[in-house]
Amino acid sequence: MNEQTEYTVDTAVRICGVDFKNPIITASGTFGFGKEYAEFYDINALGGICTKGLTKERREGNASPRIAETPMGMLNSVGLQNPGVEGFILEDVPFLSSLDTVVIGNVAGRTEEDYCYAVEKVSALDCIRMIELNISCPNVKAGGMAFGVLPESVEKITKAVKKYCHKPLMVKLSPNVANIADNARAAENGGADCLSLINTVGGMAVDWRRRRPVLANVCGGLSGPAVKPIALKMVYEAHKAVKIPIVGMGGIMSAEDVMEFLVAGATAVEVGSANIFDPHTGINLVNELTNLMKRCKIKSVYEVTGSLVV
Repeated sequence: MNEQTEYTVDTAVRICGVDFKNPIITASGTFGFGKEYAEFYDINALGGICTKGLTKERREGNASPRIAETPMGMLNSVGLQNPGVEGFILEDVPFLSSLDTVVIGNVAGRTEEDYCYAVEKVSALDCIRMIELNISCPNVKAGGMAFGVLPESVEKITKAVKKYCHKPLMVKLSPNVANIADNARAAENGGADCLSLINTVGGMAVDWRRRRPVLANVCGGLSGPAVKPIALKMVYEAHKAVKIPIVGMGGIMSAEDVMEFLVAGATAVEVGSANIFDPHTGINLVNELTNLMKRCKIKSVYEVTGSLVV
């Protein structure tokens, strides 16, 4: 046996009392509910999976086209297409209950009441270990401004939902804000147990020959490698601002990317668009991270977490 295989590493992490085999989690909206990807590899090897965003009622999403490829990334305006909470319980919970990995339920809504209803229902399920709150949704009672734009609205929705949440609450922050540190503190003040960031960055694509936007919804959310520098900066700033754990995401394609987020302050990462580019990304990252740690003689993920020197 060579030196690399003899060296033992520990990739496990604990977030809010929940144990993950490794810090690789699949991001909401890019992995469905896991069934399709389970045909490619054993998804139990992942640290966790985050479900597609769930709303109180079934949603068909936006009109097509709603995906557009961009240099170093992609735009999406899917519009939270999902089976609704009841449909999820009926159609997807049996499969998720059979898994041996952490399942995080992502929840969204149009009103505070919608959020509270969905969070209460989803967090009560045995197969769900944590809730991720998507606050990038437009608040229809506040003129359509997203819940996650202003610190006061971040704190308000977090505080409201926390009362109905039976599991640790992770608030997913939008990058489309004035100051990510202020919003991170607002979520923490509202009772968040953990943060995840960043959600997609607002953008658009234009077909100049047709004089038309590429997406039917005109604008969408940019993800992929193009947003990684933005995401790293915001994870670092949020890490300095709060005491609760952070799950970082944004353009992660390799084990080197994972390490960058850990050093910047993340305890774990979520991998999004890369799953669409290559359905084997999740398991590849698990293996690559283990091998990278062996090569660099890093015994535990915690040796690098938040270790950035500035």
